Amino acid sequence: MAVQQRRVSRSRKGMRRSHHALKIGTTTLCTKCGKPIKPHRVCPYCGYYKGRKVIEVK
Repeated sequence: MAVQQRRVSRSRKGMRRSHHALKIGTTTLCTKCGKPIKPHRVCPYCGYYKGRKVIEVK
């Protein structure tokens, strides 16, 4: 079992965690209604994907 030999300093801990920040997800605009949606997914507002009606939205 691994046992640490020395305490990790605040600086070293911060440098290790510098890549752990959350990133903003990518969005594209729907070609039909113009609202922002996730890429490669059916628009939840109008039901279109790549210019074709895929689902019926109420």
